[in-house]
Amino acid sequence: MTKKQRKIFYPTIFILGLFLMAWQITIFRNTIIDLKILIGIILSVGILTFLIDFKNYGKTYKYSGIGLYFYSSMHYICGFGFIACSIFMLTNFYMADSEPIKETYEIVKRSSLPGRKYHRDERKPTFDINYNGKIKELIFPHKYYEKMEFFTKVELEVRKGYFGFDILESKKLN
Repeated sequence: MTKKQRKIFYPTIFILGLFLMAWQITIFRNTIIDLKILIGIILSVGILTFLIDFKNYGKTYKYSGIGLYFYSSMHYICGFGFIACSIFMLTNFYMADSEPIKETYEIVKRSSLPGRKYHRDERKPTFDINYNGKIKELIFPHKYYEKMEFFTKVELEVRKGYFGFDILESKKLN
């Protein structure tokens, strides 16, 4: 790959990784997976690509010293790391079993999040449940905020993901 091609390749991978990170947050909220696993994937792939390709990055840009290490590690972790993690999450999500299972869980904790831009006063209720030993936060629409103290259970429809991490199909407050 020539220097000119690498100057296009690295920013493209970085921007693609950031876009996939935003999409990954949505999928993460509908998947029961430990955040440590995802961070491990991002860091391990980012560090591995850093070790393999660092020499080419140094030849491409005129950074030196700590700036070279900072910008290159940022590119590798945010670019390659988030792309690999997104592939993992998307594979688990879209290649899941087709047979959903209904389960009911007790609400452990209640809180809320502010609404989107220009609708900050429309708070979204969040409910934490103990899902097989893991605390999972579920976010519901604003219409449930006023009555959030009356709900005691959450009914989930769950599918088994491709890599064994459960996928939330639907959620209902009881």
